[in-house]
Amino acid sequence: MRRQETWLCLSILIAACVNIDSGRAQDKPKLSEASETCLSCHTNATPGIMADWGRSRHAKVTPGEGIKKPLLERRISNEKVPESLAKTVVGCAECHTLNSEKHKDSFEHNGYKVHTVVSPSDCSTCHPVEVQQYDKNLMSHAYANLTHNALYQDLMNSVNGTLSFENGKTSLVPPSTETGPDSCLYCHGTEVKVTGVKKRDTEMGEMEFPVLSGWPNQGVGRINPDGSRGSCAACHTRHQFAIEMARKPYTCAECHKGPDVPAFGVYEVSKHGNIYSSLGKGWDFNAVPWTIGKDLTAPTCATCHVSLTVAGESGEVIAERTHQMNDRIAWRIMGLIYAHAHPASPDTTLIKNKAGLPLPTELTGEPVSPYLIDTKEQDKRNAVLQKVCLSCHSEQWVKGHFARFENTIKTTNASTLTATKILLHAWEKGAAKGPTQKDSVFNEAIEKKWVEHWLFFANSTRYASAMSGADYGVFANGRWYMNKNIQEMVDWLEFKLQEKPAAQK
Repeated sequence: MRRQETWLCLSILIAACVNIDSGRAQDKPKLSEASETCLSCHTNATPGIMADWGRSRHAKVTPGEGIKKPLLERRISNEKVPESLAKTVVGCAECHTLNSEKHKDSFEHNGYKVHTVVSPSDCSTCHPVEVQQYDKNLMSHAYANLTHNALYQDLMNSVNGTLSFENGKTSLVPPSTETGPDSCLYCHGTEVKVTGVKKRDTEMGEMEFPVLSGWPNQGVGRINPDGSRGSCAACHTRHQFAIEMARKPYTCAECHKGPDVPAFGVYEVSKHGNIYSSLGKGWDFNAVPWTIGKDLTAPTCATCHVSLTVAGESGEVIAERTHQMNDRIAWRIMGLIYAHAHPASPDTTLIKNKAGLPLPTELTGEPVSPYLIDTKEQDKRNAVLQKVCLSCHSEQWVKGHFARFENTIKTTNASTLTATKILLHAWEKGAAKGPTQKDSVFNEAIEKKWVEHWLFFANSTRYASAMSGADYGVFANGRWYMNKNIQEMVDWLEFKLQEKPAAQK
C-alpha cells in the first residue's frame, strides 16, 4: 500500500479517537515505525480491532507521559520504561513483537518477528506490580489447579463426557479435546501450544502462520506459549483494554454467573446491584484513583476486590489497587466441598488431606490447616475489605453483616456435613460405589446430588450472605434446596437399601 494511502487510513482511524467529554479529535498518535506498518494493513484487514485500539488509552498516551502522572493517578507501575517504548504510544508492534525470543508462537510477518498470544509477561514491561500480584492469585493457577487435580479432573469429565445407553446401562464416553475449552477451560484457561505451521492466502499474498492448540482462549489461568500464566484480556478485554470494562460487573459475570458461582446473579438482586443498575450510568468508571461518593456511590466487584479507592474530599486512600484478589478475601466459599480459610499458596495442587485426597478439608469438614492461611491473616484481609465497606456504612452495620456471613459459613458447612454423612453411609452399605471400590465419586445419582449440595446450594447461600442478595440464600438455590436435597438423598438411600437382600444390609 502506498504511503499516502497508509496515512489516509490512519487519518480515518485517528478521527475515530474522539474525546467524548470535549467532542474534539485527539492529536495524531505518536506511532512507532513498526506499528505504523501494522496499521497500514490491519486498518482494512481487522477494522474492528483497529477501532477498539484507537479508542484505548494505549493509542493516546505514551508510556513516557503516563509515568509522569502523580502517583495516585498513574496506571503504569514500572518506575522506568525502556527508552525504545517511552516516546511512542503502545501500538500493535509494542505488544505483538515484544519478547519475541521467548514466544514459541513467534513467526516472520512482513519483516517482523510477531507473536499471536500477548501474555502477562509482555504486559509486565509497563505493569510489573500488577503481573506479580496476579501471579499470587488463585486465578493465575486456575488451569493447573483444575487439570492437575485427579479429583477435579474426574468431576470435569463427568460433566463434559457424553452418556450413552446400551443393554439397560449407561456408560460415559470421555469428552473430546474440543469440549474442555468450550466449557470449564473457557474460564480456567487452556494450555496454548504451537502444533505446526500453515500457509494461508491473504490480501497480501500467501503467508505462513503458526497453528495453535487450545486457541482461542482468554481464561484467567491460561498457559501461554512463552510459559507465563494468565490472560490480562480476561478482564481488560483486548484491544481497548478499558478500565471501565474491568470495573463493571458484567466482565466478572462471564465466569461468575452460573449456579456454582452465582456472584453476578446475587449482585444484581442486592441493594448494591439495585443502585448500580438505577444510577450507575452517571458514575465515572475511568477515574484513577476512584473516589467514593464522587465517582461512584455503591460498589461493583472491582470496588471491593481490586480497585484503588479514595475517600471523597480528603482523598485518603481507602484500599490500594491489587491484582492479588485474595488480598481482601479471608474465606474460600466456592468450588470446594466446605468453605474454609483461603489457601496459603495459589497452587492448590500441593494440598493433600489425611486421607490422601487433594482437598483443603477432610471429607468430614476439618480444615487441612498447614495449607491454609491462619486466623491472623484472615483478620488482616477482613480489615482491608471492611475498610471499603466502612466508607459508606457504620461500624455496627459492617460488623453485623460479617457476623451473619460467618454464621452462614458454619450452617452451610454443617448442612454439607449431613449430606456427606449420608453419602459415606451409602458407600459403607454398598448402596453406591466409592473410592474404596476404585470407582468415580461423581457417577451415581446420590453422588450427583451430593455434588449439587455443596457446588450449587451451599455456594449460593454463602454468596447471598456475603453480598446481601437474600433470596439466593433462601429459595433460589439456597437453604430450601439444601434441606430438600438432604431429604431426597435419604429417600434414595432407603429405596436402595430396601432392594438389597437382608443379608447384605
